[in-house]
Amino acid sequence: MATALRIAVVTVSDRAAGGTRDDRTGPGLVAAVKAAGHSVQDTRVIPDGEQPVADAICDLAHDHQVVLLAGGTGIGPRDHTAEGVQAACRPMVPGVGEAIRAASRARIPAADLSRACAGVRGRCLVVALPGSPGGAVDGWDAIAAVVPHAVAMIAGGDHPG
Repeated sequence: MATALRIAVVTVSDRAAGGTRDDRTGPGLVAAVKAAGHSVQDTRVIPDGEQPVADAICDLAHDHQVVLLAGGTGIGPRDHTAEGVQAACRPMVPGVGEAIRAASRARIPAADLSRACAGVRGRCLVVALPGSPGGAVDGWDAIAAVVPHAVAMIAGGDHPG
């Protein structure tokens, strides 16, 4: 692998942020990112909601090449991570969410209800992953190979080949 990317991992969960539930998702995602050879430089737990998500993205994008958000990507009444990503990022990168859903579809029929998504904030790739511990790691695994190329493109690099 080339140079390790600077990555932030953010768990989006009212219960974990409020201390009524342990964050089981973030640590597993951090382990998967490190196993891929990257550097996790910041971890956070924030409550659900468009504004907390947008604020975290704006804060973290300056110092990281990738921000991974885990949680709030469903269709429940408190799931607003996709809206936070859309508020903070331009352009959106729809193929990343499509890849995450496609990788899960055979095992999890409800995968198509996920609103996993991605966008660009400045020179940072922002990815919203499912919030379950397995879903977050599976989502990362589905896109891990393309993330370094995306980061290079965001930084102004050429397409390979």
